[in-house]
Amino acid sequence: MAAIANVHRPVWKDDEVTNIKADVKAHEVTAVVSIQGIPARQFQSIRAELRDVAKIRVARNSLIHRAFAEAGETTLQLFENVEGQTALIFTDLNPFKLFKLLENSRTPAPAKAGDRAPSDLIVPKGPTSFRPGPIVGDLQNVGIPAAIEKGKIVIRETKTVAKEGEAISARLADVLQRFEIYPMEVGLYLRAAYDGDVLYVPENLYIDEQAYFGQFVLAVSKALNLSINAVYPTSLTAATLLQKASFEAMNLGVNAEIFEPEVLKALLSRAQAAALTLVHKLPNEALDDVLIALKNAQATAPESDKEEAAPQKEGETSEEKEEENEEKGSESGREGLGALFG
Repeated sequence: MAAIANVHRPVWKDDEVTNIKADVKAHEVTAVVSIQGIPARQFQSIRAELRDVAKIRVARNSLIHRAFAEAGETTLQLFENVEGQTALIFTDLNPFKLFKLLENSRTPAPAKAGDRAPSDLIVPKGPTSFRPGPIVGDLQNVGIPAAIEKGKIVIRETKTVAKEGEAISARLADVLQRFEIYPMEVGLYLRAAYDGDVLYVPENLYIDEQAYFGQFVLAVSKALNLSINAVYPTSLTAATLLQKASFEAMNLGVNAEIFEPEVLKALLSRAQAAALTLVHKLPNEALDDVLIALKNAQATAPESDKEEAAPQKEGETSEEKEEENEEKGSESGREGLGALFG
């Protein structure tokens, strides 16, 4: 009986099964995709777009099942995903790249009667390009508050015409198309992909690249911080470690008053600030003419030559405020350093 059945089976069916098995063997990845609702023109456009990286084959589900069964363990896991309007994709791309490619190849499409809203469908408030006519009634029939103002149809308030998941009526589909609102997407929807070892479904293949990139940046930052705090030199941390060591060495030199060439400038600046503080605390009788002139010059310097003063706190005396300013030093005071130590 099997032999008789084979005699009457069209040759093209055997050829189709053979071709599917050959494509499975020739490519790294076999994927099952849904082609439900894709117009022929757009399907051909998608096929042309993917031609260089993937091969799309459309066949009867019964022939796909037969080819998978004859191909053995390499494709049996895809069996249950072959249903409805189906196509096969054969490619050497890894499943993640294939999934992203298919996602990016989708295009907006108008809604049809019976489609489910993929998200809340909103018609915004404001003027339209429509002239007065029967369309006013069409808009009101689907719950859109429309009115005529200055010879134009105006939407009086923003309206949600369909919630996510709700069925779209024929009237609403027609209105959305008039507003050029295309809520649906047309493209190949991947059901499963198999690379010979692992079966991937869309939930496994979706990757939030922005989130992963943020995690990567955070990991790099923490690794650098750990390397610096552990004083572990690498090509990326060596410069920072040297800068940190230089700063700490300079700070140690200043606090220990080590008279090295690199430290002397900082020591002299600190001595200068202390000397200026002393000058302002001493009465003029204890100072010579040069230091008195320096003291007076600093006290009468224009505001533009002084650092911006902080507001005086309640209860703070002028002398305390002056001491605070003296500790900061000033450029004019530095010019008298020679006189202080002359």
